[in-house]
Amino acid sequence: MAKIYTKTGDKGQTSLIGGTRVKKNNLRVECYGTVDELNAAIGLLNDYLATISLSSVLTEIQDRLFTIGAALACDPQKEPRFAIPDLKEGDIVLLEHEIDKMNESLPKMTHFILPGGHIIISHAHLARTICRRTERLCVTLLEEVADENITLTIKYLNRLSDYLFVLGRFLGLHLKIAEVKWKPRTD
Repeated sequence: MAKIYTKTGDKGQTSLIGGTRVKKNNLRVECYGTVDELNAAIGLLNDYLATISLSSVLTEIQDRLFTIGAALACDPQKEPRFAIPDLKEGDIVLLEHEIDKMNESLPKMTHFILPGGHIIISHAHLARTICRRTERLCVTLLEEVADENITLTIKYLNRLSDYLFVLGRFLGLHLKIAEVKWKPRTD
């Protein structure tokens, strides 16, 4: 069995897929590292959903996040030599379909809501905020490198954060937890 540690990153560098060495604080590494963080948060959320017997598409989403992470972890100059899976427009359509399906049973939103009310709802919102951070990092990366894969990734992450927001609301409805309206201080 191979050891988990290689000692090749001990001096603050790592390898992209393709072998290119970059600093561990490289924007590309920051992007795929944050995708990994998002994937872990969604895995935790999915575990909670299983405890309340609510089916979800979160496992499919985690698979797409691995696709995104692999694409971001690959040296774009060397990517054609590797069989990196692609994100597809249909992946975004799936999220939109799921959002629409959940929205059918939700009351119209007329106010801002505070994240929380139940640990599962809070985890949905935590995953949403990690997703938004991931999206912001990918937008910054796109400013540095023109790459249509990153453009599609940004679109997917944008829709995923919408999905996670609606999922949080849907979980509240399912669990019979009232949304907490944000009441701005006016004094």
